[in-house]
Amino acid sequence: MATRLAALPSPAAPAPTQEWWRSAVVYQVYLRSFADSDGDGIGDLAGLRSRLPYLVWLGVDALWINPHYPSGGADGGYDIVDYRAVDPDYGDLADLEALIADARALGLKVILDVVPNHTSDQHAWFRAALADPDAPEASRYHFAPASEQPPNNWQSLFGGPAWSRTPDGRWYLHLFAPEQPDLNWRDPAVGEDFDATLRFWLDRGVSGFRVDVAYGLVKDAGLRDNPGTYSPTLFGHGPEQAMTWNQPEVHDVWRRWRSICDEYPDTMLVGEVCLADLEQVALYSRPDELHQSFSFRLIKSGWDAAAFADGVQTALDAFATVGAPVSWVLGNHDKDRQVSRFGGGALGTARARAAALLMLSLPGSPYLYAGDELALPQAVVPDESKLDPIFHRSGGARAGRDGCRVPMPWNDSAGVGFSPDGAADPWLPIPADWAQHAVSRQTRDGGSTLTLYRRALALRAAHPALGSGTATVSTSGDVLTVRCAGDDETVTCVLNMGTDTALVPHAGTVLLASSTHVRSAHGTVALPADTAVWLLED
Repeated sequence: MATRLAALPSPAAPAPTQEWWRSAVVYQVYLRSFADSDGDGIGDLAGLRSRLPYLVWLGVDALWINPHYPSGGADGGYDIVDYRAVDPDYGDLADLEALIADARALGLKVILDVVPNHTSDQHAWFRAALADPDAPEASRYHFAPASEQPPNNWQSLFGGPAWSRTPDGRWYLHLFAPEQPDLNWRDPAVGEDFDATLRFWLDRGVSGFRVDVAYGLVKDAGLRDNPGTYSPTLFGHGPEQAMTWNQPEVHDVWRRWRSICDEYPDTMLVGEVCLADLEQVALYSRPDELHQSFSFRLIKSGWDAAAFADGVQTALDAFATVGAPVSWVLGNHDKDRQVSRFGGGALGTARARAAALLMLSLPGSPYLYAGDELALPQAVVPDESKLDPIFHRSGGARAGRDGCRVPMPWNDSAGVGFSPDGAADPWLPIPADWAQHAVSRQTRDGGSTLTLYRRALALRAAHPALGSGTATVSTSGDVLTVRCAGDDETVTCVLNMGTDTALVPHAGTVLLASSTHVRSAHGTVALPADTAVWLLED
């Protein structure tokens, strides 16, 4: 029997709200780069609000907004001055409330970013602590007495020592940039203030929070030296951070936050937990802690069937032990664009398209980074335009993250529709060829990556085996197969990560393929290299 090609279903109704987060497709918006409404070259809340229909058309369930708070500007918004306000660059509180209301009316959940590990050095607490070592605010950070050397060997993830000196000679801890002093979560005042922050935003209708550095917050009480040396591949997320990350007491924070979220129906918490051991990551999503914690194994894997299979299976196994869904990630604001990671050009695009079908088939909640649905490559940002502290603190040895944060291309205009005509220059330079990736072009192209994502999301909503099924993972050489079994049907995703065409036995229906070169006849699907296909069993 020849294999049939499935038609695209009509857009599905929004998913039921009960535990919606278990299989929700979440779209990450780097606010500064998404859409500029007022022509100052900076994306803002009104710009995002105007683009909400695009997200509905695309077919996602929720949007996660990178930090919108007043910031010192040292680390892309992750150095916060006031956790219960809106940075004027992005609008005001009324703009955010209007965005939340519009999103709700359209069936979209809104997830805010919250950064509890550190503040800006311009935060009122830190300013008070600098002015008076005996002020109560000083105990809300990690200060050490004046001495010739830092109090221990801890290193910043952005490069260099994790300790800097104050004007009066004291040392203070910053595991990121010096402008981001770490909070001391052993001081009860810190937890009490964040309780108020959560309720402030939950009262305004947000559906949850993405928690930055969720594996941090609590440090070794004795500030003991870290063992070993830093790994060039883990960038401080391995055992050499034994005293700075993943302290047992941090789980008490998440139990406290979970109890607050449980007071508000349909809300959730997803944590950034960058630990090498996925079993440790899963512990953050026990039933009384965070609802989800990201699995970063796929975003860190090379193009290899065994590596991808291990990334999928270990995540499924680890999170199953705590009854939590897996939060899948292939791209975000901290990692080079997947098109470039997978080889660049046509090769990288083909692989990114195939990887998208794999991720969207898996049980759990996929997180899409704005622009990945356009197959954006990593943009080349001139050194003189780079803003990322990673680049500057490493003396240029590490390129930094600016290239994945370049503004979103919406149309063919000179400014790619990011800002109104005649606007100021964008906050990061837009590549000369960026318009070739624009939304307006890809919506008119039936073979575009944007069209592929939209078809995949519609099919995922129409076939519960995708996203909510029970997955069985296997490999045969360079071919990775994930069989997703639902209550009434089974859909299999087959991904060819080799260099030769693979022949896949199948006599059912081809739901979707990442390439137009897939051929099927006589119960066999010919799957070219760097291609994925969804197969519905008869």
